[in-house]
Amino acid sequence: MASTMIMSGKDVTDSISQIKIYEAQPDTEQTPSEPILPPQPSGNYDVDESVRAAFPVPGTKIVYAQNYGMSLWGKTAKVIVELPSGEEKNYFLKVTSPRNDGEFESLKAIQAVSPSFVPEPYAWGKYTQEHPETYFLLAEFRDVGKQPASPVKLAAGLANVHRESVSPTGKFGFHMATCHAKIAQAVDTWEDSWCALYTGHLRHVMNLAKPILQWPELDVVCKLTLEKVVPRLLLPLQSEGRTLKPCLVHGDCWDVRGNTALDQRTGNAFVFDVCSFYGHNEYDTGNWRAPRHRLSNRTYIREYKSRFPVSPPEDDWDARNLLYSLTFNIGNTIYIPGSSQRQVVYDDMTTLCKMFCANDLKRELKSIGSMDSQIEQVTAGMDADEDDRKERVKENEKEEKKEEEKEEEEKEEEEEEKEEEEKEKEEEKKEKEEKEKKEEEKEKEKEKEKKKKEKKEKEKEKKKEKK
Repeated sequence: MASTMIMSGKDVTDSISQIKIYEAQPDTEQTPSEPILPPQPSGNYDVDESVRAAFPVPGTKIVYAQNYGMSLWGKTAKVIVELPSGEEKNYFLKVTSPRNDGEFESLKAIQAVSPSFVPEPYAWGKYTQEHPETYFLLAEFRDVGKQPASPVKLAAGLANVHRESVSPTGKFGFHMATCHAKIAQAVDTWEDSWCALYTGHLRHVMNLAKPILQWPELDVVCKLTLEKVVPRLLLPLQSEGRTLKPCLVHGDCWDVRGNTALDQRTGNAFVFDVCSFYGHNEYDTGNWRAPRHRLSNRTYIREYKSRFPVSPPEDDWDARNLLYSLTFNIGNTIYIPGSSQRQVVYDDMTTLCKMFCANDLKRELKSIGSMDSQIEQVTAGMDADEDDRKERVKENEKEEKKEEEKEEEEKEEEEEEKEEEEKEKEEEKKEKEEKEKKEEEKEKEKEKEKKKKEKKEKEKEKKKEKK
Protein backbone atom coordinates (compact mmCIF):
# COMPACT_ATOMS: atom_id res chain seq x y z
CA MET A 1 0.00 0.00 0.00
CA ALA A 2 2.25 2.73 -1.31
CA SER A 3 -0.09 5.51 -0.31
CA THR A 4 0.16 4.57 3.35
CA MET A 5 3.87 5.05 3.88
CA ILE A 6 5.22 7.77 6.13
CA MET A 7 5.86 11.17 4.54
CA SER A 8 8.57 13.74 4.97
CA GLY A 9 8.71 15.68 8.21
CA LYS A 10 7.01 19.02 8.71
CA ASP A 11 7.17 21.34 11.72
CA VAL A 12 4.13 22.19 13.79
CA THR A 13 5.45 25.01 15.93
CA ASP A 14 2.48 25.28 18.30
CA SER A 15 2.39 21.58 19.13
CA ILE A 16 3.38 20.29 22.57
CA SER A 17 5.41 17.61 20.79
CA GLN A 18 9.18 17.48 20.51
CA ILE A 19 8.99 14.43 18.23
CA LYS A 20 8.77 15.16 14.52
CA ILE A 21 5.15 15.26 13.38
CA TYR A 22 4.62 14.04 9.84
CA GLU A 23 2.63 15.78 7.12
CA ALA A 24 -0.59 13.82 7.64
CA GLN A 25 -1.39 15.53 10.90
CA PRO A 26 -0.80 19.21 10.12
CA ASP A 27 -2.31 18.80 6.64
CA THR A 28 -5.54 17.32 8.00
CA GLU A 29 -5.83 19.24 11.27
CA GLN A 30 -5.74 22.87 12.24
CA THR A 31 -6.22 24.15 15.77
CA PRO A 32 -9.60 25.91 15.79
CA SER A 33 -9.54 29.58 16.72
CA GLU A 34 -13.22 30.53 16.51
CA PRO A 35 -15.00 30.77 19.89
CA ILE A 36 -17.21 27.90 21.03
CA LEU A 37 -20.67 29.33 21.65
CA PRO A 38 -22.31 28.25 24.92
CA PRO A 39 -25.25 25.85 24.43
CA GLN A 40 -28.72 27.38 24.56
CA PRO A 41 -31.95 25.60 25.56
CA SER A 42 -34.21 25.04 22.54
CA GLY A 43 -37.43 23.27 21.60
CA ASN A 44 -39.26 20.79 23.78
CA TYR A 45 -37.91 17.46 24.99
CA ASP A 46 -40.18 14.54 25.87
CA VAL A 47 -39.00 12.93 29.13
CA ASP A 48 -39.46 9.16 29.49
CA GLU A 49 -41.41 7.73 32.44
CA SER A 50 -38.26 5.95 33.69
CA VAL A 51 -36.62 9.35 34.25
CA ARG A 52 -39.66 10.71 36.09
CA ALA A 53 -39.26 7.95 38.66
CA ALA A 54 -35.53 8.61 39.12
CA PHE A 55 -35.48 12.12 40.62
CA PRO A 56 -33.74 12.15 44.01
CA VAL A 57 -36.61 14.02 45.73
CA PRO A 58 -39.87 12.01 45.83
CA GLY A 59 -42.88 13.92 44.53
CA THR A 60 -40.86 15.96 42.03
CA LYS A 61 -42.95 17.17 39.08
CA ILE A 62 -41.58 18.05 35.64
CA VAL A 63 -42.53 21.57 34.57
CA TYR A 64 -40.94 21.31 31.10
CA ALA A 65 -37.78 20.07 29.37
CA GLN A 66 -35.69 21.49 26.51
CA ASN A 67 -32.87 20.30 24.29
CA TYR A 68 -29.55 21.53 25.68
CA GLY A 69 -26.16 21.10 24.00
CA MET A 70 -25.33 18.19 21.76
CA SER A 71 -23.86 14.69 21.86
CA LEU A 72 -22.52 12.53 19.03
CA TRP A 73 -24.02 9.42 20.62
CA GLY A 74 -27.33 10.60 21.98
CA LYS A 75 -29.39 13.55 23.18
CA THR A 76 -28.98 15.99 26.05
CA ALA A 77 -31.62 18.10 27.77
CA LYS A 78 -32.30 20.62 30.53
CA VAL A 79 -35.18 19.46 32.73
CA ILE A 80 -36.96 22.05 34.87
CA VAL A 81 -38.89 20.56 37.78
CA GLU A 82 -40.98 21.67 40.76
CA LEU A 83 -40.04 20.15 44.11
CA PRO A 84 -42.72 19.30 46.72
CA SER A 85 -41.65 22.50 48.53
CA GLY A 86 -42.71 24.55 45.49
CA GLU A 87 -39.11 25.43 44.63
CA GLU A 88 -37.96 25.12 41.00
CA LYS A 89 -34.81 23.13 40.22
CA ASN A 90 -32.87 22.26 37.02
CA TYR A 91 -31.47 18.85 36.10
CA PHE A 92 -29.25 17.67 33.26
CA LEU A 93 -30.42 14.65 31.28
CA LYS A 94 -28.28 12.62 28.89
CA VAL A 95 -29.86 9.89 26.76
CA THR A 96 -27.69 7.37 24.84
CA SER A 97 -27.82 3.96 23.23
CA PRO A 98 -24.58 2.75 24.87
CA ARG A 99 -25.05 2.11 28.60
CA ASN A 100 -24.01 5.06 30.72
CA ASP A 101 -23.57 3.36 34.10
CA GLY A 102 -19.80 3.70 33.56
CA GLU A 103 -20.16 7.47 33.24
CA PHE A 104 -22.35 7.53 36.36
CA GLU A 105 -19.73 5.62 38.38
CA SER A 106 -16.95 7.82 36.96
CA LEU A 107 -18.76 11.00 38.00
CA LYS A 108 -19.34 9.54 41.46
CA ALA A 109 -15.65 8.71 41.83
CA ILE A 110 -14.46 12.19 40.76
CA GLN A 111 -17.16 13.93 42.80
CA ALA A 112 -15.96 12.13 45.92
CA VAL A 113 -12.51 13.66 45.40
CA SER A 114 -13.45 17.11 44.08
CA PRO A 115 -17.20 17.93 44.35
CA SER A 116 -17.01 21.17 42.36
CA PHE A 117 -15.06 19.65 39.45
CA VAL A 118 -17.96 17.55 38.07
CA PRO A 119 -21.76 17.79 38.12
CA GLU A 120 -23.24 15.63 40.88
CA PRO A 121 -24.72 12.41 39.41
CA TYR A 122 -28.15 11.37 40.70
CA ALA A 123 -29.27 8.32 38.73
CA TRP A 124 -28.89 6.24 35.61
CA GLY A 125 -31.28 3.69 34.12
CA LYS A 126 -32.96 2.16 31.10
CA TYR A 127 -35.81 3.72 29.12
CA THR A 128 -39.15 1.94 29.20
CA GLN A 129 -39.01 1.50 25.39
CA GLU A 130 -37.38 -1.76 24.28
CA HIS A 131 -36.20 -0.91 20.74
CA PRO A 132 -33.70 0.52 20.41
CA GLU A 133 -32.23 -0.03 23.88
CA THR A 134 -31.88 3.44 25.38
CA TYR A 135 -30.29 4.57 28.64
CA PHE A 136 -30.35 7.79 30.62
CA LEU A 137 -28.08 9.65 33.03
CA LEU A 138 -29.57 12.24 35.41
CA ALA A 139 -27.18 14.79 36.93
CA GLU A 140 -26.84 18.26 38.41
CA PHE A 141 -27.42 20.98 35.82
CA ARG A 142 -24.67 23.52 35.26
CA ASP A 143 -24.75 26.41 32.81
CA VAL A 144 -21.87 25.83 30.41
CA GLY A 145 -19.77 28.96 29.95
CA LYS A 146 -16.49 29.41 28.14
CA GLN A 147 -15.07 26.28 26.46
CA PRO A 148 -12.50 25.03 27.03
CA ALA A 149 -11.82 26.08 30.59
CA SER A 150 -8.81 28.38 30.99
CA PRO A 151 -5.35 26.69 31.22
CA VAL A 152 -4.79 27.69 34.85
CA LYS A 153 -8.21 26.58 36.11
CA LEU A 154 -8.39 23.34 34.10
CA ALA A 155 -4.82 22.32 35.01
CA ALA A 156 -5.42 23.09 38.69
CA GLY A 157 -8.67 21.09 38.79
CA LEU A 158 -7.36 18.08 36.89
CA ALA A 159 -4.06 17.94 38.80
CA ASN A 160 -6.01 18.11 42.08
CA VAL A 161 -8.09 15.05 41.13
CA HIS A 162 -4.97 13.17 40.04
CA ARG A 163 -3.11 14.10 43.21
CA GLU A 164 -5.89 13.55 45.77
CA SER A 165 -7.56 10.42 44.36
CA VAL A 166 -6.77 7.03 45.90
CA SER A 167 -7.34 3.70 44.16
CA PRO A 168 -9.61 1.55 46.38
CA THR A 169 -7.38 -1.47 45.73
CA GLY A 170 -4.07 0.36 45.40
CA LYS A 171 -3.95 -0.95 41.82
CA PHE A 172 -4.59 0.27 38.26
CA GLY A 173 -8.01 -0.31 36.69
CA PHE A 174 -11.66 0.18 37.65
CA HIS A 175 -14.48 -1.88 39.13
CA MET A 176 -16.34 -1.85 35.80
CA ALA A 177 -15.87 -1.02 32.11
CA THR A 178 -16.33 2.63 31.22
CA CYS A 179 -17.14 3.83 27.71
CA HIS A 180 -15.01 6.21 25.63
CA ALA A 181 -17.70 7.14 23.08
CA LYS A 182 -18.83 3.72 21.76
CA ILE A 183 -15.74 1.89 23.00
CA ALA A 184 -16.21 -0.15 26.18
CA GLN A 185 -12.71 0.32 27.59
CA ALA A 186 -10.83 -2.78 28.74
CA VAL A 187 -10.11 -1.31 32.17
CA ASP A 188 -12.52 -3.43 34.24
CA THR A 189 -9.76 -5.29 36.04
CA TRP A 190 -7.15 -4.55 38.71
CA GLU A 191 -3.44 -4.67 37.86
CA ASP A 192 -0.30 -3.95 39.89
CA SER A 193 1.38 -2.97 36.64
CA TRP A 194 0.31 0.10 34.66
CA CYS A 195 2.08 -1.40 31.65
CA ALA A 196 -0.19 -4.48 31.88
CA LEU A 197 -3.40 -2.45 32.14
CA TYR A 198 -2.51 -0.06 29.31
CA THR A 199 -1.43 -2.96 27.06
CA GLY A 200 -4.85 -4.59 27.46
CA HIS A 201 -6.64 -1.27 26.96
CA LEU A 202 -4.68 -0.39 23.79
CA ARG A 203 -4.90 -3.95 22.37
CA HIS A 204 -8.69 -3.88 22.72
CA VAL A 205 -8.95 -0.57 20.83
CA MET A 206 -6.56 -1.82 18.12
CA ASN A 207 -8.60 -5.04 17.72
CA LEU A 208 -11.72 -2.95 17.11
CA ALA A 209 -9.92 -0.93 14.43
CA LYS A 210 -8.21 -3.72 12.46
CA PRO A 211 -11.29 -5.25 10.75
CA ILE A 212 -12.58 -1.77 9.92
CA LEU A 213 -9.33 -0.39 8.47
CA GLN A 214 -8.08 -3.67 6.93
CA TRP A 215 -4.50 -2.49 6.49
CA PRO A 216 -1.58 -4.98 6.73
CA GLU A 217 1.05 -2.32 7.49
CA LEU A 218 -1.11 -1.00 10.31
CA ASP A 219 -1.34 -4.52 11.74
CA VAL A 220 2.47 -4.61 11.80
CA VAL A 221 2.93 -1.34 13.68
CA CYS A 222 0.11 -2.28 16.07
CA LYS A 223 1.85 -5.55 16.89
CA LEU A 224 5.25 -3.90 17.43
CA THR A 225 3.76 -1.05 19.46
CA LEU A 226 2.22 -3.57 21.86
CA GLU A 227 5.19 -5.93 22.01
CA LYS A 228 8.11 -3.47 21.94
CA VAL A 229 7.09 0.16 22.44
CA VAL A 230 4.64 -0.16 25.35
CA PRO A 231 7.04 -2.20 27.56
CA ARG A 232 9.97 0.06 26.64
CA LEU A 233 8.09 3.22 27.67
CA LEU A 234 5.88 2.02 30.55
CA LEU A 235 7.88 -0.63 32.43
CA PRO A 236 10.57 1.93 33.49
CA LEU A 237 7.85 3.88 35.34
CA GLN A 238 7.78 1.07 37.93
CA SER A 239 11.35 -0.25 37.88
CA GLU A 240 14.75 0.62 39.36
CA GLY A 241 13.13 1.87 42.55
CA ARG A 242 10.54 4.05 40.78
CA THR A 243 6.91 3.93 41.92
CA LEU A 244 3.78 5.09 40.11
CA LYS A 245 0.58 6.18 41.85
CA PRO A 246 -2.70 4.95 40.32
CA CYS A 247 -4.57 8.24 39.71
CA LEU A 248 -8.23 8.67 38.88
CA VAL A 249 -8.24 9.94 35.29
CA HIS A 250 -11.01 11.71 33.35
CA GLY A 251 -10.45 9.35 30.42
CA ASP A 252 -11.43 11.71 27.57
CA CYS A 253 -10.48 15.29 28.43
CA TRP A 254 -10.79 17.47 25.31
CA ASP A 255 -12.51 20.63 24.09
CA VAL A 256 -14.34 20.86 20.73
CA ARG A 257 -17.97 20.02 21.63
CA GLY A 258 -15.88 18.72 24.44
CA ASN A 259 -15.78 17.79 28.04
CA THR A 260 -14.45 20.83 29.88
CA ALA A 261 -15.85 24.31 30.48
CA LEU A 262 -16.16 27.17 32.92
CA ASP A 263 -19.29 27.20 35.07
CA GLN A 264 -21.21 30.37 34.12
CA ARG A 265 -22.42 30.85 37.68
CA THR A 266 -19.18 30.30 39.63
CA GLY A 267 -16.50 30.87 36.98
CA ASN A 268 -14.79 27.64 38.08
CA ALA A 269 -13.57 24.92 35.71
CA PHE A 270 -15.53 21.68 35.57
CA VAL A 271 -15.50 18.53 33.42
CA PHE A 272 -18.13 16.09 32.19
CA ASP A 273 -18.60 13.14 29.75
CA VAL A 274 -16.11 11.17 31.83
CA CYS A 275 -14.95 7.57 31.31
CA SER A 276 -12.65 7.16 34.27
CA PHE A 277 -10.31 4.54 35.65
CA TYR A 278 -7.22 4.53 37.85
CA GLY A 279 -4.18 4.96 35.62
CA HIS A 280 -1.06 7.05 34.98
CA ASN A 281 -2.02 10.71 35.41
CA GLU A 282 -0.21 11.57 32.14
CA TYR A 283 -2.78 9.50 30.23
CA ASP A 284 -5.25 12.42 30.44
CA THR A 285 -2.85 14.71 28.56
CA GLY A 286 -2.42 12.27 25.64
CA ASN A 287 -5.59 13.68 24.10
CA TRP A 288 -4.15 17.21 24.24
CA ARG A 289 -1.50 16.41 21.64
CA ALA A 290 -3.69 16.55 18.55
CA PRO A 291 -3.77 19.95 16.75
CA ARG A 292 -7.57 19.57 16.37
CA HIS A 293 -7.84 20.35 20.08
CA ARG A 294 -7.45 23.80 21.59
CA LEU A 295 -5.80 22.02 24.51
CA SER A 296 -2.79 21.40 22.23
CA ASN A 297 -1.79 24.96 23.12
CA ARG A 298 1.43 24.55 25.13
CA THR A 299 0.09 26.73 27.94
CA TYR A 300 -2.26 23.91 29.03
CA ILE A 301 0.46 21.29 29.35
CA ARG A 302 2.88 23.76 30.93
CA GLU A 303 0.29 24.74 33.55
CA TYR A 304 -0.46 21.08 34.22
CA LYS A 305 3.21 20.12 34.56
CA SER A 306 3.75 22.98 37.01
CA ARG A 307 1.12 21.37 39.27
CA PHE A 308 1.93 17.69 38.73
CA PRO A 309 5.58 16.97 37.91
CA VAL A 310 6.53 14.68 35.02
CA SER A 311 7.04 11.03 36.00
CA PRO A 312 10.58 9.69 35.79
CA PRO A 313 12.22 8.83 33.44
CA GLU A 314 11.47 12.43 32.41
CA ASP A 315 13.21 12.05 29.03
CA ASP A 316 10.47 9.59 27.98
CA TRP A 317 7.63 12.05 28.57
CA ASP A 318 7.15 13.10 24.94
CA ALA A 319 7.18 9.53 23.61
CA ARG A 320 4.78 8.43 26.37
CA ASN A 321 2.49 11.32 25.45
CA LEU A 322 2.49 10.15 21.82
CA LEU A 323 1.78 6.58 22.97
CA TYR A 324 -1.14 7.74 25.14
CA SER A 325 -2.63 9.68 22.21
CA LEU A 326 -3.16 6.44 20.27
CA THR A 327 -6.33 5.22 22.03
CA PHE A 328 -8.03 8.57 21.42
CA ASN A 329 -6.97 8.87 17.79
CA ILE A 330 -7.81 5.25 16.94
CA GLY A 331 -11.27 5.79 18.47
CA ASN A 332 -11.62 8.94 16.36
CA THR A 333 -10.60 6.98 13.24
CA ILE A 334 -13.20 4.26 13.57
CA TYR A 335 -16.18 6.11 15.04
CA ILE A 336 -16.12 9.80 14.09
CA PRO A 337 -17.77 10.46 10.69
CA GLY A 338 -15.28 11.99 8.23
CA SER A 339 -12.30 11.37 10.53
CA SER A 340 -8.89 12.16 9.04
CA GLN A 341 -6.92 10.24 11.67
CA ARG A 342 -6.24 7.02 9.72
CA GLN A 343 -2.86 8.12 8.35
CA VAL A 344 -2.02 10.04 11.52
CA VAL A 345 -2.43 6.94 13.69
CA TYR A 346 -0.25 4.88 11.36
CA ASP A 347 2.42 7.59 11.23
CA ASP A 348 2.45 7.98 15.02
CA MET A 349 2.93 4.27 15.65
CA THR A 350 5.56 4.08 12.91
CA THR A 351 7.40 6.97 14.57
CA LEU A 352 7.42 5.13 17.90
CA CYS A 353 8.56 1.91 16.24
CA LYS A 354 11.38 3.77 14.46
CA MET A 355 12.49 5.15 17.82
CA PHE A 356 12.49 1.87 19.75
CA CYS A 357 12.43 -1.13 17.39
CA ALA A 358 13.49 0.02 13.92
CA ASN A 359 15.08 -3.29 12.87
CA ASP A 360 11.98 -5.23 13.94
CA LEU A 361 9.85 -2.81 11.93
CA LYS A 362 11.95 -3.34 8.82
CA ARG A 363 11.86 -7.12 9.23
CA GLU A 364 8.10 -7.31 9.86
CA LEU A 365 7.25 -5.09 6.89
CA LYS A 366 9.43 -7.25 4.68
CA SER A 367 7.65 -10.39 5.91
CA ILE A 368 4.27 -9.14 4.67
CA GLY A 369 5.66 -8.31 1.24
CA SER A 370 6.00 -4.55 1.49
CA MET A 371 8.13 -3.14 -1.32
CA ASP A 372 11.79 -2.37 -0.52
CA SER A 373 11.21 1.28 -1.42
CA GLN A 374 8.37 1.45 1.12
CA ILE A 375 10.48 -0.19 3.83
CA GLU A 376 13.35 2.20 3.18
CA GLN A 377 10.95 5.12 3.29
CA VAL A 378 9.66 4.01 6.69
CA THR A 379 13.04 3.28 8.28
CA ALA A 380 15.19 5.90 6.57
CA GLY A 381 16.48 8.99 8.30
CA MET A 382 16.34 7.66 11.86
CA ASP A 383 19.53 9.44 12.84
CA ALA A 384 18.28 12.60 11.15
CA ASP A 385 15.00 12.27 13.02
CA GLU A 386 16.84 11.97 16.32
CA ASP A 387 18.98 15.00 15.49
CA ASP A 388 15.82 16.83 14.49
CA ARG A 389 14.17 15.85 17.79
CA LYS A 390 17.14 17.11 19.79
CA GLU A 391 17.07 20.36 17.84
CA ARG A 392 13.35 20.64 18.46
CA VAL A 393 13.91 20.09 22.17
CA LYS A 394 16.39 22.98 22.19
CA GLU A 395 14.02 25.21 20.20
CA ASN A 396 11.09 24.36 22.46
CA GLU A 397 13.19 25.00 25.55
CA LYS A 398 14.17 28.41 24.16
CA GLU A 399 10.55 29.15 23.26
CA GLU A 400 9.32 28.02 26.67
CA LYS A 401 12.00 30.12 28.34
CA LYS A 402 10.84 33.16 26.35
CA GLU A 403 7.23 32.47 27.27
CA GLU A 404 8.18 32.00 30.93
CA GLU A 405 10.15 35.25 30.88
CA LYS A 406 7.20 36.99 29.27
CA GLU A 407 4.85 35.56 31.87
CA GLU A 408 7.30 36.61 34.60
CA GLU A 409 7.38 40.14 33.18
CA GLU A 410 3.59 40.21 33.06
CA LYS A 411 3.45 38.97 36.65
CA GLU A 412 5.94 41.64 37.72
CA GLU A 413 3.86 44.29 35.93
CA GLU A 414 0.74 42.96 37.65
CA GLU A 415 2.56 43.04 40.99
CA GLU A 416 3.72 46.60 40.34
CA GLU A 417 0.18 47.61 39.38
CA LYS A 418 -1.10 45.89 42.51
CA GLU A 419 1.48 47.66 44.66
CA GLU A 420 0.56 50.96 43.01
CA GLU A 421 -3.12 50.29 43.63
CA GLU A 422 -2.37 49.34 47.25
CA LYS A 423 -0.28 52.48 47.64
CA GLU A 424 -3.08 54.62 46.18
CA LYS A 425 -5.59 52.90 48.45
CA GLU A 426 -3.29 53.45 51.42
CA GLU A 427 -2.91 57.13 50.54
CA GLU A 428 -6.65 57.47 50.04
CA LYS A 429 -7.21 55.76 53.37
CA LYS A 430 -4.67 58.06 55.04
CA GLU A 431 -6.28 61.13 53.48
CA LYS A 432 -9.68 59.90 54.57
CA GLU A 433 -8.44 59.28 58.10
CA GLU A 434 -6.82 62.71 58.24
CA LYS A 435 -9.98 64.29 56.93
CA GLU A 436 -12.05 62.40 59.47
CA LYS A 437 -9.59 63.42 62.19
CA LYS A 438 -9.88 67.07 61.20
CA GLU A 439 -13.65 66.76 61.10
CA GLU A 440 -13.54 65.15 64.50
CA GLU A 441 -11.31 67.92 65.84
CA LYS A 442 -13.68 70.52 64.38
CA GLU A 443 -16.60 68.80 66.06
CA LYS A 444 -14.69 68.71 69.33
CA GLU A 445 -13.85 72.41 68.95
CA LYS A 446 -17.50 73.16 68.22
CA GLU A 447 -18.53 71.13 71.25
CA LYS A 448 -15.96 72.97 73.36
CA GLU A 449 -17.22 76.36 72.12
CA LYS A 450 -20.77 75.26 72.76
CA LYS A 451 -19.93 74.29 76.32
CA LYS A 452 -18.11 77.59 76.89
CA LYS A 453 -21.11 79.44 75.58
CA GLU A 454 -23.44 77.43 77.77
CA LYS A 455 -21.20 78.12 80.78
CA LYS A 456 -21.26 81.85 80.10
CA GLU A 457 -25.02 81.76 79.71
CA LYS A 458 -25.35 79.98 83.04
CA GLU A 459 -23.07 82.49 84.73
CA LYS A 460 -25.17 85.33 83.35
CA GLU A 461 -28.31 83.67 84.63
CA LYS A 462 -26.79 83.28 88.07
CA LYS A 463 -25.79 86.97 88.17
CA LYS A 464 -29.31 87.98 87.20
CA GLU A 465 -30.76 85.84 89.93
CA LYS A 466 -28.46 87.49 92.55
CA LYS A 467 -29.55 90.93 91.49
